[in-house]
This record gives sequence, structure tokens and C-alpha cells, in this order.
Amino acid sequence: MKILLTGFEPFGGDRLNPSQALSEALHGQRVDGAEITGLVLPCVFDDALATLHQALDAHRPLLVLAVGQAGSRADLTVERVAINVNDARIPDNAGRQPIDTPVVPGGPAAYFSTLPIKAIVAELHAAGLPASVSQTAGTFVCNHVFYGLMHALATRHPGARGGFMHVPLLPAQAARLAPPTASMALETMRQGVQIALQTALRERVDRGVGGGALD
Repeated sequence: MKILLTGFEPFGGDRLNPSQALSEALHGQRVDGAEITGLVLPCVFDDALATLHQALDAHRPLLVLAVGQAGSRADLTVERVAINVNDARIPDNAGRQPIDTPVVPGGPAAYFSTLPIKAIVAELHAAGLPASVSQTAGTFVCNHVFYGLMHALATRHPGARGGFMHVPLLPAQAARLAPPTASMALETMRQGVQIALQTALRERVDRGVGGGALD
């Protein structure tokens, strides 16, 4: 069994991105017998999906968890839905700034995560970690990748499941802001991602909207 764990390179002029650090730290590790392949995506519209599609074709993972940085959030947020919209507040790392364009022309308006999102949050809480279900992944490259991932799984990789998780800033990033904002230690995030993967392997989505209900 294979797991694909993706993160992003730093963006917006920063030198760090916790999602990159997580994908690198967990690359080659095992969760309940499944090997994790860590992949760092460019923070660039379209290029990120091209890199993701190559990895999906090469590794044929059973489970995919994409991770991204959300500087305004204080907890681990498991995303429910990806929408078919690019609407960039700032340029990406290639200077691209699409406004009100589709991720996939002609694609569905949205895709729900196929991970057991509420079970993941419950397990994170049981471990003493701050976590919540999020109803929006934004409209920047994170949502772009989330939507593109779910479209690829629905149309090209039947049987595989996937979803997205946002993580806070690292303490070193938050300390440079004025005023400082919420942050989380990398080790705490790493523990949270491992719990999310373990739960996703163990639980199955049975009914409800976007992975909300389980048997």
C-alpha cells in the first residue's frame, strides 16, 4: 500500500513552509504498513497539478493527503470541499494571478473530500491536538491542488481516496510578523498528519456529506 503526502514550497516571499517540511520529514516512513511518499509541489497554478498528476501515475497511491500552509489558522484544519475556482489574492511563485477562472474547465462545481474528516478531527482531539473541520480551502493554489487532486482521483484513479489539510505557521514564521500570529511546532504537526493518515486508512466514509458521517 502506498500513501502520497504532498506539501508546497515556500511562497509569498517566505523562506519556510511547514507543509514542505512535513512532506520531507515523513517521506519513506510507514503508517500501518503503508509507505509514505513525500512530494513537494511548486506553489504555481497548473505546474502544481502537472507535478501531482505525474506522481499519481507513477506511484498509484491508495491514499493521498495534500497539506498546505494557512497563516491565519491556529489549528489543524481538515478541509471538506474543493471548489472549481481560481481567484488569487496574490501572485503565485511564477507571477501568475488567475482571477475567477476554473481549475478544470467544464468540471463539476465542487468535490468533497473522500477522507473521514470528522473521524480525523475526533482522533486529533483525542490525542490532545487542536483541530477542526474547515468548509473552505480558499481560492489560491491550495484549493487548486485540492480540486485537481479530487478530479484526478474521480476520473483517472478509481479506488484511491484523498483530501486536504491546512496547518498553521511554524513558530519561526509567526515570530517575524507584527503582531505575531498563531503557530504550531513542526513535531505537533507531524503527529497530527500521522494520526490523520492512520484514521483515513482505518475508517471508511459511509454516508453523509463530504466525509462527515461514518459507520
